[in-house]
Amino acid sequence: MTNTLFDGLFADVKPERAFAEIPGEGDVPSRWYTYAHIEQVTARFAATLAARGVKPGDRVAAQIPKSIEALMLYLATVRAGAIFLPLNTAYTAAEVDYFIGDAEPKLFLCDPKSLDGYIGIAEKYRVHLDSFGVWRSPEVSAGTFFDFAETQAGTFDTVPRDPEDLAAILYTSGTTGRSKGAMLSHKNLLSNAETLAREWRFTEDDVLLHALPIYHTHGLFVASNTLMKTGGQMIFMSKFDADAVVKNLPNATSMMGVPTFYTRLLAHYGFTKQVTEHMRLFTSGSAPLLAETHREFEARTGHRILERYGMTETNMNTSNPYDGERRAGTVGFPLPGVALRIVDENAQPVTQGEIGTIEVRGDNVCQGYWQMPEKTKEEMREDGFFITGDLGMEDEDGYVVIVGRGKDLIITGGFNVYPKEIEGVIDDLPGVTESAVIGAPHPDFGEGVVAVVVGEGDEDAILSALADKLAKFKQPKRVFFIDALPRNTMGKVQKNVLRDEHKDLFV
Repeated sequence: MTNTLFDGLFADVKPERAFAEIPGEGDVPSRWYTYAHIEQVTARFAATLAARGVKPGDRVAAQIPKSIEALMLYLATVRAGAIFLPLNTAYTAAEVDYFIGDAEPKLFLCDPKSLDGYIGIAEKYRVHLDSFGVWRSPEVSAGTFFDFAETQAGTFDTVPRDPEDLAAILYTSGTTGRSKGAMLSHKNLLSNAETLAREWRFTEDDVLLHALPIYHTHGLFVASNTLMKTGGQMIFMSKFDADAVVKNLPNATSMMGVPTFYTRLLAHYGFTKQVTEHMRLFTSGSAPLLAETHREFEARTGHRILERYGMTETNMNTSNPYDGERRAGTVGFPLPGVALRIVDENAQPVTQGEIGTIEVRGDNVCQGYWQMPEKTKEEMREDGFFITGDLGMEDEDGYVVIVGRGKDLIITGGFNVYPKEIEGVIDDLPGVTESAVIGAPHPDFGEGVVAVVVGEGDEDAILSALADKLAKFKQPKRVFFIDALPRNTMGKVQKNVLRDEHKDLFV
């Protein structure tokens, strides 16, 4: 057995090479990480995990601020043979309670600011609780985990694992309101990093501007793993800030983002062609990129954004070509090693140009859903194809076009939101008879969450009641009241009617 992911990512990397620049913020100066630092810090963190009782196969849950050390925690968890479980920092305590209860981690790490609020959850599920903040200096504690890690040696014998062993569990919203934990193996993550590094031409000379969050697949796996696999360098930003991005882009060669990043850059007075002259690649994903944004970006910078298509359960499935036409409104072709087919309601392939459900198969596809064998069986076909739930087609040249999403999925600001979960919370509110949640086109977020409610009350009351029950990105931007929801003859709510009525709400 080998530690497939950790050893695979760093097998050809020179330790003395620079890995990341962490730009200074306020009175905090910039600092640098080398690949040797990765080895040392992850060793201390892995030893700390072991001292906390974490064994191979155990889960390590983390709802912590973005930092270079948070990325090291992910790598340390893999080194220790455990399974990393990142949680969106916007999740409320009620949401975290579900994840901890479902995943049963050995250790839960949270922001020091949230420590007191999570003691009850930790005691309820008998999980060890540590705080993990943003490291500033040796003189200031960044949390209990850091304090213990400083006492550990900078060496650690990486725990061997098989390629099929789990490296991470990422929760994705479920249409029933119960989130599903996608089980990702060492092979899933390493194979996708190798493919993307090759297809997108990453080398040790690349400098990736990293402004994505690292609690989901885009920032944690697609961006970080791909860059580390090639021994390149990062400009590692704590968040996306248009001013800071414009300032740092001249020192970068590549950037991965969501459509919101690009619309905000285009609205920035300092975003000029000169700022992007040193860049070789911009990629966009997690939500559809408007053709208008695509064209405006190219006109402003001379760069054509490369769109691709992936999911929490599969990492990346398709990509527009690095060399060749990057066609606006499409997500390109299946990546090498990924089989893609488009089928009808009877699981039969449709003809080219016809719309159907996208299914994919490859080393990138997850092992199923944590503790949900029935859901796994429902979405994984016997021949290995995963049913994405997305609707798409292939154009006349074979480019894949995403035309819609099954299960009424909303993608807002790059985050997946399933209406059923929000509807369940709204329906439990006093005076509410029923509700329907939809996505309406939004110029900044791609889609804005909209709630249509039958019952008594007003918009402010609904929004106030949801503030502590749902993560910010899940909360409706608008709430409307009507006498009855539109239904078809079978009694099913016609959300297409609601979407059409509110299609110009944010435009």
